[in-house]
This record gives sequence, structure tokens and C-alpha cells, in this order.
Amino acid sequence: MDTLHLPQQMATKNKCKEDNDEKNGYKSKEIKASPAHSTAALIVAEPEDTDPWDLPELKDAGVPWSALDTKGKVLTVLISVGKLILLLGFLYMFVCSLDILSSAFQLVGGKTAGDIFQDNKILSNPLAGLVIGVLVTLLVQSSSTSSSIVVSMVSSGLLTVQVAVPIIMGTNIGTSVTNTLVAMTQAGERNTFRRAFAGATVHDFFNWLSVLVLLPLEVASGYLFVVTKLITDSFEIQSGEAPDLLNVITDPLTESIIQLDASVISGIATDDPEAKNKSLIKRWCQTFTNTTLMNVTVPGPENCTSPSLCWVDGNYTFTLKNISETYNIKKCTHLFVDVNLSDMAVGLILLALSLLVLCSCLILIVKLLNSMLKGQVAVVIKKVLNTNFPFPFGWVTGYIAILVGAGMTFIVQSSSVFTSAITPLVGIGVISIERAYPLCLGSNIGTTTTAILAAMASPGETLADALQIALVHFLFNISGIILWYPIPFTRVPIRLAKGLGNITGKYRWFAVVYIICCFFVLPLFIFGLSLAGWKVLVGVGVPLVIMLIIIIVINILQKRKPGWLPAVLRSWDFLPLWAHSLAPCDKAVGVLIAKCCCCCKCCQAVSDDQEGRAEQLENNRTTHTAVYDNPAMSVENEAEDGIKIELNILKMTRL
Repeated sequence: MDTLHLPQQMATKNKCKEDNDEKNGYKSKEIKASPAHSTAALIVAEPEDTDPWDLPELKDAGVPWSALDTKGKVLTVLISVGKLILLLGFLYMFVCSLDILSSAFQLVGGKTAGDIFQDNKILSNPLAGLVIGVLVTLLVQSSSTSSSIVVSMVSSGLLTVQVAVPIIMGTNIGTSVTNTLVAMTQAGERNTFRRAFAGATVHDFFNWLSVLVLLPLEVASGYLFVVTKLITDSFEIQSGEAPDLLNVITDPLTESIIQLDASVISGIATDDPEAKNKSLIKRWCQTFTNTTLMNVTVPGPENCTSPSLCWVDGNYTFTLKNISETYNIKKCTHLFVDVNLSDMAVGLILLALSLLVLCSCLILIVKLLNSMLKGQVAVVIKKVLNTNFPFPFGWVTGYIAILVGAGMTFIVQSSSVFTSAITPLVGIGVISIERAYPLCLGSNIGTTTTAILAAMASPGETLADALQIALVHFLFNISGIILWYPIPFTRVPIRLAKGLGNITGKYRWFAVVYIICCFFVLPLFIFGLSLAGWKVLVGVGVPLVIMLIIIIVINILQKRKPGWLPAVLRSWDFLPLWAHSLAPCDKAVGVLIAKCCCCCKCCQAVSDDQEGRAEQLENNRTTHTAVYDNPAMSVENEAEDGIKIELNILKMTRL
């Protein structure tokens, strides 16, 4: 965009020079023509046949290795090692900030999330359950937390497995908002933002399309429930524990900042009265629970633990019960253990700090990657990540990428961390969208395997239901992969993500609109319709869906078979401009941004120009009366007017 400002800057400099000459008494005796402004300078140099989705060449601007002496080679190696250490450090801080961000969201909205899960009448509606799964995962920023709440409710008998299935689908959608937000930090460069936002939203489109197909199928046939029920009934699975792989590294830092009691949210969801008044911030990290068999009084014989352990003495009924008493042994050592603040206040503090660290680390990671991935290093990495196997086995490459994504997510135990980490790599052009797609699909599988292992750690009496819900999550993602990956034609999320990337590359403000509409407005709209009843839902939803399908079909025919359409429908030009283009909205947003957040450089240039014009008018005012009838001065004034007109044209063109 600097090329747009260059002619105006040159004209302004020449103008200022002439004004200074006039002030110092050096009047020009020649009338100079205004500089020629070529229209080619107003066009951003970008070849028309360039595909914006091609991976850019990361050129090495440094001195070749062979041209370095011994000292230069040693210095280059030391700098590379230092950059690698810094990169690992920033990655560590990035992962820790995501963990703290999840804790902050739980402090801010965790109890609200627990309260949402209590209304079983609402949860029995599949669409309402789906939206609640989305919103709760957005509140706690962790699909594992929201799914563990669902598992605990199923285990306690408050929810049936069939009712919990749509909620699990919703948690799958809600967890994909993190990498979409991460992509927003790369909005500075247009092509980088186009690729990064498409790489992030390909995960969103996969989840939404899978729900669009599998939720009606589940409501009609109970497909996921029946298959997972057969699996849990067929195998005797031993109890186990989910391994803590990445947490071993990150816990020392995150637990020194904040520690949460995860049982509080589950307790609120299961209607535990003690949990409602309990803080989520963990105060005591080491406790001891002593259980003793004691005689207690009960209202009547029907409240006894068993007939053999029950006796009556006058008006009192006694029985033997196990009474548990918890003793606090060791207090926690995190920063907020003794802070006299509410959970909401602590959550907001952590939210602000974690977002600051998250964005800072991400920007520094991108800059380090840009400086490291140059020359031969970039060529090797891009070949390894994006090259397919030879012809007979080319189809295997994508499935290996799925396994890699599942394995990496299993290691880091968070799909949000993995997908957020590859988003900047997509933005700078190291990973293509086509390769990022199977990696995200594998990430979806990887996060369900940890949930399965966590469910296997449940007590024996609740193991079957907890495991079935975890298997529902796993089977849902497997079914989505079968729908949207094996056949290249069905990889619709890639095409949709590229289309959205093109829109956000041209209109970057639209990314904010997408996030708000996709993760808040649309779920709340569906939730409102589902609460209004099936008649309202069908009466409003069905016409909207039919209209959306018709628009999609017409768009496809316009691109591929325009001859099949009437002449009017071969383009959307018969509609008002605002109905088929974002250009009017873009102008409005541009005006708003220009008024609210005017660039300091532009403001300074305008103010300098205004000052120069004021001084020039003041000088001209004193000489204008003396030389009013001088023909040479009249011609000079006409030339000045021509310069002003050209400057105004350039300003309008730049805007």
C-alpha cells in the first residue's frame, strides 16, 4: 500500500520546497509543470495468474554457508541454537498461557456452566443440548472440562447417555474457537491472514458439517448410542488412568500461578448444595480423609443402612454408617491462595494476563519462525510436511497425517494447543491447507483417546456409562472423517475454508463478524428456537434451511453450469449491492475506523499539509493585491490550482 502514497508524498515535498523558497525570497521565475503521476503506481504489483493459496517461497537473504569463514559459521550456529532455544521457550509459555486461559474462563463462567447443566428439561431437547455443549465449552475454554461434567452427570444418573450425545457434539464445536482466535493475531499481512484464518476455520467447518449430518441421524436412529452400547457390552475393559505427559512439564509453572478444584463445577452440575458456595480456587493441596463406622440416629427404620445394622431405643432409631471427615494438611502455594478476591475478579485478572502472554508469544513465535525457516531449511521442512508419497501410495499420506495429528494431540492432551500451534505455520506458508486439514482431523481423534482413558479410571459401577459417552465422542469424529475426507470430492471443509479465507483476506473486519455469528449469535438463535417448541422451530428453521440450500445450488450453477439458469439468475446483479457484496459494509467500516483509529502518520501528514497551505495562503494574501493584474502571476496561480486538483484526486484514489 506504500506505492499508493508515494506520488502524493513527492508532490507534497515539492510543494513544501516551493513554499520555503518563496518565504526566503527565492521566487521561481519558471512555471514548473506538476510531476507526472502514472496510474501504474496506484496498482499493487501482483500478477493476475498468481494463486494466493500457493505456499510462498521463503528466500534466504543472508550470506550462503559456503561463503562464510570459520568465525562466521560458528556465529551462525550459535545464533541458530539461540533462536531454537527461544522458540522452545515461547512455545512453552504459549502452552502454559492456554492452560491459564482455560482456568480463567472456568473461574469467570464455570459456575454458570454448572448451573446450565442442571435444567434437564432443556437438555432433553437435542438442539438445546447441542447449543449448551457449545456455549459451556466456550465458557470454560476446554472440551475436556465440559465433557467431564457430562460424564459425571451420566455417572450420577442425572443424565442418560442418549440425552448426553448432542451435548458431546456441542463440545466438539466449542473447542475449535481457540485456534480461530489465534489466527486473528496474524491480521497484519493480508496473504498471511488469508492462509492462517482458512487453516483455523477448516476445523470449524468440519465440526459444523459433521453435526449437520450426524445430529439428525442420531435423533432418527440413535446410531451413535446403539453402536457404542454394543461396544461397551461386548468387552470387559479394565480400569485405567489417563497419562499426564505434557502436564508434567507445564504444571510446575501453571500450578504456581493458579490451581482449581475441578470437582466444584461437577458438584454444581450434579446439584451438590455444598459446591454452590464453594470457591473454585483450591486452598488446600494435601488433605486426609478418615472414614469411621459410627452409630448415628436416623428418622426411622426405613433410613437404616441395612436391617441387621438397625435398632430402636425408645423414640430413637440407630444405625451404623461410615462417616468421613476431611482434615487439611498442607496449604497450596500458588499466587492466589490467600488473595481475598472473588472467583470472578481472579478470573478476569488471569484472563487479561493470559491473553496478553498468549498474543505476545504467538507474535514472537511467528517472527522467529520467519527468521529461521529460510533457504534450504525451509525447502526441507516444506517437502517433509507437504509432499505426498509416490503415485500408487499417494492416498496414504493424508491418513499418516491424521495419525500424526492424533499422536501429537495425545502427547499434549489438548486439541486446542495442537491446532493453535499449527495455525501460524499455515499462515507463514510452511504447512498447506490441504495438509493442515488431516492434521486437525487427527487432533479430533487424539483428544477423544485421552477422554476414553480418563473414563476408564471411573469406578466400576459407573464405568460402562462413562466409557460409552467417551466412545460416542470418538465415534462421532470417526464418522465425520468418513463423511468428509476419504473421497477428494467430499473434502468440502477445505473449499469452504478457502472461500472464507478469501473474504477475510479482502475484508479483514469480517473475521470478527464470523467469530461472533458462528460461536455466539447462531447458537443462541438455535437455542431460542428450540426453547420455543418444535412448531416454531420447524416454522422458522425449515424455510431458512430451504432458502440456504437454494442459494448454495444457484451459486454452484453460476460457476459451473450458468446455461442451466435463467438469464436473471446467472449473476446476483439484480439484487441491491449490499445484498450480494460486502463492499458497502467495507466502506462504512473504513469510515468508522478512519474516524476512531486514525493512523498517527496520516494525521501528521494531513496536519503538516494544512499548516503549509495556511502559511501559503497568508503569504499569497499579501502579494495578491499588488500583482492582481500581473499575467505571469495569473498563470502561476492556475498551475498551483492544477497541483491542488491533482493532489485531491490522489487523496480520493488512496481512500
